[in-house]
Amino acid sequence: MQGYLAGQRDAMMGSMAELSRSRNLLGGMRVRILAAVIVLLAGSSVVSILLLRGALLERLDEEIEGNMHRETDEFRTAAERLLPPDRAPTEADLTAVYDAYFAREVPDEGETLISFIGPDIYITESAANAVPASELGDAIRFWLSLDEDTEDEIDTSGGTARFIALPLREGSTDGLFVIANFPAGEQQELTAAIGAQALIHFGTIVLASVVGWFLAGRVLRPLNTLADTARVISETDLTRRIPGRGDDEASRIATAFNDMLARLERAFATQRDFLDEVSHELRAPLTVIRGHVELLDLEDDPQERASTTLLITNEIDRMNRMVEDLLTLARAERPDFLTPEPVDLEMWTHDMFRKASMLCSRTWELEACASGVLWADSQRLTQAIMQLAENACQHTEATATVRIGSEVDGGFVRLWVHDDGPGVAAEDAERIFERFVRSSGRRTGSGLGLSIVAAIAEAHGGYARLNPHAGPGALFEIFISRNLVREHTKVSSTASALRVD
Repeated sequence: MQGYLAGQRDAMMGSMAELSRSRNLLGGMRVRILAAVIVLLAGSSVVSILLLRGALLERLDEEIEGNMHRETDEFRTAAERLLPPDRAPTEADLTAVYDAYFAREVPDEGETLISFIGPDIYITESAANAVPASELGDAIRFWLSLDEDTEDEIDTSGGTARFIALPLREGSTDGLFVIANFPAGEQQELTAAIGAQALIHFGTIVLASVVGWFLAGRVLRPLNTLADTARVISETDLTRRIPGRGDDEASRIATAFNDMLARLERAFATQRDFLDEVSHELRAPLTVIRGHVELLDLEDDPQERASTTLLITNEIDRMNRMVEDLLTLARAERPDFLTPEPVDLEMWTHDMFRKASMLCSRTWELEACASGVLWADSQRLTQAIMQLAENACQHTEATATVRIGSEVDGGFVRLWVHDDGPGVAAEDAERIFERFVRSSGRRTGSGLGLSIVAAIAEAHGGYARLNPHAGPGALFEIFISRNLVREHTKVSSTASALRVD
């Protein structure tokens, strides 16, 4: 019993999976594109066939009417030429007119020509697809009752007929000439031709649908590959790429997706490296804190306990600074990292010089001071310059000189902090602004401080660098796009006079 239920359950699950696949197939983009093409083709075919049928029927009516009027004119011309103008026509006169007319006139398609002398038919001729006079008894009685020229339609045993009746009652002998046209035959031929055209359209639509199905699959193949790739991509596998050929929309989507994957791969790699670096940097202070916390319970000397507590507090403060720096770097990726406002460069540079000169006992000099209004975040720029100034304080002697300045340099606003300390090793100059990078030479670096400086510069559309041609010491520079400057004057000549010892 359990096996039977399991089999029924598997069969139901298989049916549901098959139904799901069918729904996905019917709801796919390929089917929707093909359905739209078929609807457009079918709609245009129906409209064109209807318009063609209407145009052909209208043209047929015009052709029939023109032929009937032409034959009417020819009969009247013959009657005017052969009938005597000075007396009433006799049966012989009517016979001569009819003989002359029928001798050179052949009925058009669908036409029946009938001539009467009195109530009797004299001559009648019919086209192959017209109704002969012998089958038009009721219509003939109606025509014989007419007293004047008449053009109209009449229902007959062979269908609706358009006719022109020309009675002749001027003499002792009554005469009548009738042109009757039966368009049903020509209309049937026209309908058959249109039906054949409709079949050709239908076959064309079927063929176009088959070709369109394969073409749509070919066009959508990069998208299907993209979807399959997206399904298998995970956080640990971003190496898959979509092969792209050509320059169509689907290929461009594939190229854009590959570029996005490349950026994600780099971002995840950077994230992994960053987390490894953070864990490595935090492991040391945590180990120190844990070891000294364990020693607190064993330490009886109050002075040693206070010293251990101070050490633990310092390590916690260092971790707090590191966390704050990490948060600053994380916020640098957000659009609200900056709060730009108009910044008077000259005033800002003087304020920055006064703030930096209070960090440590060094000889501080204001080398240059730019003038102009810069659209920037003054607090973030202050944070960057203060970080460079603090870096100079940490890695120079008390007798060192630190120079600060600003100027407009080409397409950028240049800010700098220049000290005459031990400098940075050449092999570390290219990596000094990376996270957790420390110099292998005389400078120990801050680990994250210079990374924050670089992030602030990049957020302002510029960059930070260590000038390799500054001579002794270290010259750190920040370049901000000059497009942010709304006005500019020359560098102040009195800036170099400012000095704090």
